Amino acid sequence: MRPLPTDRGTCPFDPPAGMADEPLSRVRLANGDDVWLVARHDLVRQVLGDTRFSSEIDGGFRDVPLHAVRPEPGMFIQMDPPEHTRLRRLLAGRFTVQRMHRLRPRIEQIVAERLDALERAPRPADLVAEFALPIPSLVICELLGVPYAERAEFQRAGAHLMSLTGSLEELEQSLMSLGGYLTELIARKRAEPGDGLLDDLLDSGLSDEELIGIAVLLLIAGHETTGNMLALGTLLLLQHPAQLALVRQSPETAKTAVDELLRYLSIVDVGMYRRASTDLELDGQVIREDEFVTCSLAAANRDPALLERPDELDVTRPKAPHVAFGFGPHQCIGQNLARLEMEIAYPALFRRLPGLRLAVPLEKVPFKNDMAIYGVHRLEVEW
Repeated sequence: MRPLPTDRGTCPFDPPAGMADEPLSRVRLANGDDVWLVARHDLVRQVLGDTRFSSEIDGGFRDVPLHAVRPEPGMFIQMDPPEHTRLRRLLAGRFTVQRMHRLRPRIEQIVAERLDALERAPRPADLVAEFALPIPSLVICELLGVPYAERAEFQRAGAHLMSLTGSLEELEQSLMSLGGYLTELIARKRAEPGDGLLDDLLDSGLSDEELIGIAVLLLIAGHETTGNMLALGTLLLLQHPAQLALVRQSPETAKTAVDELLRYLSIVDVGMYRRASTDLELDGQVIREDEFVTCSLAAANRDPALLERPDELDVTRPKAPHVAFGFGPHQCIGQNLARLEMEIAYPALFRRLPGLRLAVPLEKVPFKNDMAIYGVHRLEVEW
């Protein structure tokens, strides 16, 4: 049996070599677990859209941080209906396109302030530390009502939860530490409610344990994914100056560029594991009850059946039905916020710093091959 492909070969922006060789195959994870790997766009949508492929993994996958331990109450991405439906309905209306667009002026202000900070930083500056990570962290903190000054708690825990090399003890310790911080934060909010999303949920019938689980999920997902997309997307565009110029010149192109970058980079590749809740047939193959399945979103988004020239970056391309945010009932609830942050941040960066360039050779950039969400650890830039 072949191992799960992880080597990206000569191009750090491409899916791991061999990922799309077979649409459905058995692969072995680094810890010895065997799973089904789904790598074709229509099959990925079929798996993610069918709740008989259960999201309740309940621990046991050491190689997948969030699946290595049993989920806490409120971690609805690891739940099936009706519990998943109950929690998601409480949140979905708070992440609509209309609600997110009310945040546009504040996000534009945050982006401008981070560009000021980037310009003041010693050169070469780290784009991750000064720009890419602070923007989504500030936005999600304000949205949830979490003090930004206390961001070290969830940023440190997020790094441990996404690590593919940490120990199980470190993972459990991070979850315990973050849970302790959020328990204390929710107690403060019950004594003196504010105006964040967590404050709104205090009287929604959720237990404190469920509130903590929701807060962990939204805090970690809210800053890790967009932060990595901002840094890795900037690096990719710096390698494609003609495409970068289009993003800088046209607000409309900046919008299509965001979905093209999401499709092309697919930073959450094989993190969506499912368990067959009964014997199921997929592409003529029987998946036995309790066997595990993972989907390669990166391979699905480069499927020639999805669009023409899938390996070519084209920021003017009409939006394709990519699965970078997943698909089905568990599709990313914060995708409207993530898109808005990127639509504002990319063109603002390239207009403020038209001479932006890498300060080190591409091969010296530290890519996150050791993390469940792909990106770069640092991005040293000049202008």
